[in-house]
This record gives sequence, structure tokens and C-alpha cells, in this order.
Amino acid sequence: MATAPNPIQLQKHLKGVDYPASKADLVQAARDQGADQDTIRALEAMPDREYDGPNAVSQAVTRR
Repeated sequence: MATAPNPIQLQKHLKGVDYPASKADLVQAARDQGADQDTIRALEAMPDREYDGPNAVSQAVTRR
């Protein structure tokens, strides 16, 4: 299993996201910002729900 992405890099790839945001919105935003495959996979592995902010996303990614 790959390690969780660096939280700072993760948030750079989610720049401009309006919260709350769905998992699909977050994955698309990361793709649009040029995130690497490890970051995309980490976001895709999160539970499918609405996230209320960057901290919620970081917590979900590190709990996989």
C-alpha cells in the first residue's frame, strides 16, 4: 500500500475547491491541478461523502 500523500502537496492539488465538496469533486480538482497518481489514488480510496474542508480531506486520506 502506498503511503498517504504529503498534506501540503495534497492541499496544493485541491486549491480553489469550494467546500463542502464531494469525493468526486475533490478527485476531479486534483486531476485538474496535475496531481500525481498516488494522490489521485489516495483521494479515490476515501469514503464517498461530502467533505467540509481541507482538514476533513487530510484526515480521510491518512485513515485509509
